[in-house]
Amino acid sequence: MKVLIFYASYGGGHLNAARSIDECIKNNYKNVDTELIDCMKYVNKTVEKITTGAYRQMAKKAPWAWGTIYSTSQKGPLAHLSSRSNKIMAIKLLKLLREKKPDIIVSTHPFSSQMCSYLKRKEKITSKIATIMTDFAPHDQWLVGHDFTDYFFVAHDKMKNYLISKEIPENKIFVSGIPISNRFLKPYNKEEILKEYNLDKNKKTVLFFGGGEFGLGKTKTLSIFEDFIASKEPIQIIAISGRNPKMKEGFEEIVEKNNAKDFVRILGFTNQVPELMSISDLVVTKPGGLTTSESLASNLPMVIINPIPGQEEENAEFLENKGIAIWLKKSTDTEKSISDLLSNPDKLAQMKESTNILAKPNSTKTICDTILK
Repeated sequence: MKVLIFYASYGGGHLNAARSIDECIKNNYKNVDTELIDCMKYVNKTVEKITTGAYRQMAKKAPWAWGTIYSTSQKGPLAHLSSRSNKIMAIKLLKLLREKKPDIIVSTHPFSSQMCSYLKRKEKITSKIATIMTDFAPHDQWLVGHDFTDYFFVAHDKMKNYLISKEIPENKIFVSGIPISNRFLKPYNKEEILKEYNLDKNKKTVLFFGGGEFGLGKTKTLSIFEDFIASKEPIQIIAISGRNPKMKEGFEEIVEKNNAKDFVRILGFTNQVPELMSISDLVVTKPGGLTTSESLASNLPMVIINPIPGQEEENAEFLENKGIAIWLKKSTDTEKSISDLLSNPDKLAQMKESTNILAKPNSTKTICDTILK
């Protein structure tokens, strides 16, 4: 059996979700051949380069503009333009599909779902199509061509109900959660990891993601970081700046200024996120679909910072309403909010308990078993 897994490089979550599916199939299904393909890069490298570059710049420098595009692409002229351009590009994709002859196409981005469902409608392909929605809020671009999509995988029941309201048959919709690496399921020796980072087992550990993919909101991020450092509560912080040297520099300056070297560890890019989440009591992060799913699987309460307008703000609102997160908005008194949270063990325990409502640690295996069994 042949499975093609399509993604697109608009944010890292689509690729990581695709990789998790690929890894799970390779580890559990010996007679299934998989291949990962960036659908946009394949159909038009120039368009892919321009559009992903524009997305990154917009998310970083004019997030409000991305928010406008996000909301207007639900319906109206922009939605039609997007669907129409994907039909044109689908013809290019057909060459690949005829060559690879996949039995199943898995898509972690709406563009590839649209292209493949269009080709299926035109009876150019007969492959089964599985769409994995990689956010906690639905967007109608995912649903274009849904009559020709065989499986929809969503993060929670509210999304399932939304799809049903759009007349998608219930037997096509699976509340699986967003795919995450199986490393989040492994048991870790917490004492050893704490020792490795020279951390105190008697203090609460705050995992602070400051880099983000675009280094969004650097000034606000550093201000929130300093509020955590200034907290009177006995905490220790692991600050991750990612591939963002300016953020790392900012973290280091604040640590130096506040004489906080004893209880703050600053890391650049790291592939030890599952291990670090396993020793943490709280995570501070942007609410991207993947990071949120990883935090939920690790039963971590969340403090949300700098969501990109559009899907991430919708994610933030949803998580706050579920009692899993607090969202530090522009108008929030961050110093007070952080202090109130850290000094209230009952509140943190309640938030941790609430993660069980949405946590889907076996999401990846659930998706693979559904489409392959």
